[in-house]
Amino acid sequence: MNRTREVFDRTASTYDHDRSLLIPGCDTFYRWAIDLIPSQTKNILDLGAGSGLLTVLVRNRFPEAHIHLIDFSAPMLALAGDRLGNDPNITYQRANYAKEPLSDGLCAVVTSLSVHHLDDHDKRTVFKKAYSALKPGGVFINAEQVAGPTPTLDARYRSLWLRQVRAAGATDQQIEASLYRQQEDRCSPVKDQLEWMSEAGFADADCWYKDNRFAVMAGTRA
Repeated sequence: MNRTREVFDRTASTYDHDRSLLIPGCDTFYRWAIDLIPSQTKNILDLGAGSGLLTVLVRNRFPEAHIHLIDFSAPMLALAGDRLGNDPNITYQRANYAKEPLSDGLCAVVTSLSVHHLDDHDKRTVFKKAYSALKPGGVFINAEQVAGPTPTLDARYRSLWLRQVRAAGATDQQIEASLYRQQEDRCSPVKDQLEWMSEAGFADADCWYKDNRFAVMAGTRA
């Protein structure tokens, strides 16, 4: 995790600018994550919030909700603070959410493009922690970069992604920066992650959106 934090600390300054070019269907990907949050949500935890790309969309949809951001990169959280401004209903925590305890009684736990930096054991641990942190009816939403179900399909995912981002106008430098960050990726297939969510207690774990290597999965605590 120290290596992953170093990678994101070093690339924080260009992360936001590159995002829309490096996530095919970026707007749809994030819109699905937001649309799955219940309409009466009052308190939200954003795991691995990074520079606040997802958080600001959540804030726009839920202007009265309290949002707590957790991330292990100080430069990323600084970008989030700049983006979100002086909002008394937003709090920040620099921590490794896979190791730190989470608050409870939450309406929603959301995360985007973060869990794939964890190994499979830590993914399962985070899913269990997210379930425990939610109140009944609360939702966990994982907007994530995933692996193919087989090595062959995973290679096709990667090849297709390269074609997509080049067609979208990503420069060689932007692609190189993304590939540098991907050195620390530990992506898992959708099927495995849904099984781990079910093991954690989510009876309705499902994948609501998927485009190549980007998927939005969610589950509700009964």
